[in-house]
Amino acid sequence: MAVYTEVGDTELDAFLAEYDIGEAEALKGVAEGVENSNYLLTTTKGQYFLTLYEKRVNPRDLPFFLGLMDHLAARGINCPQPIHGRDGGTVRTLAGKPAAITSFLHGLSPHRIGVKHCGPVGEALAGLHLAGRDFALKRPNALSVQGWRPLFDGSRAHADSVAPGLARELGAEIDDLEANWPTGLPAGVIHADLFNDNVFFLHDRLSGLIDFYFACNDALAYDVAICLNAWCFEPDRSFNATKARALLQGYDKVRPLGDEERRVLPLLARGAALRFLLTRLYDWLHTPAGALVKRKDPLEYLAYLRFHRNARSLADYGL
Repeated sequence: MAVYTEVGDTELDAFLAEYDIGEAEALKGVAEGVENSNYLLTTTKGQYFLTLYEKRVNPRDLPFFLGLMDHLAARGINCPQPIHGRDGGTVRTLAGKPAAITSFLHGLSPHRIGVKHCGPVGEALAGLHLAGRDFALKRPNALSVQGWRPLFDGSRAHADSVAPGLARELGAEIDDLEANWPTGLPAGVIHADLFNDNVFFLHDRLSGLIDFYFACNDALAYDVAICLNAWCFEPDRSFNATKARALLQGYDKVRPLGDEERRVLPLLARGAALRFLLTRLYDWLHTPAGALVKRKDPLEYLAYLRFHRNARSLADYGL
């Protein structure tokens, strides 16, 4: 979440006139994340979340994202629900950008991740995978293995300004993963970005999942690998196998991983680390001056990548 595009009072009023959610009382920018412009919207009828979709989001993908949230909510997944306008639509234009309003979820993201959080996250992720099985729309993962080299090419020339030798190391990593990336794994809808700031808890109970704007179709175990990176490293960048065990056991309670998924999980986790390293590197080098957004350190994921590169089996992940 972030704010790149400012919204004026007059245009907001005209925008809200297309909905039955009351009149605007307050609009507050949310300065987290890096993808879209996000606002907490308070109206005379309640609180909502307003998103303006910036350049990285293809407007043609919005029916997938918003339709998926409707689909998951109907199957018991506590996630934001798109607010439909008077004409039934969910996407409009605001301040020159595609925009949508979603329901507001209550809860807090855990800033200090504990083992107690990881089991519920694993269960929720598996529940999402099962709930998405009959979602009709499809969206390929543009940030999987085939997308890494083009993304890297946009940062290669300046990568060594972030860390000496980084360009060479990343180039070699992409070569190896392209040659060995697994295929034929169970696939379906994945969240693809289930970090701690996208999960809400209330009184130690997981209360909701948010931010589905990277959701796509890919190997389900790759989503698990993303969560291993997001939830199981400590602030000193060491891997916590106890957290990983809790996450994986939580997932297995709802949807057991198959033998092949378990075998290749270290490789998938390595690829997931590379994916976030590359997007963080690109944003580190290309975020516009003055944008209300907190850039994330790409070198954090370089440490994670090196851990996974040395892992050989699930024993390294606590199982």
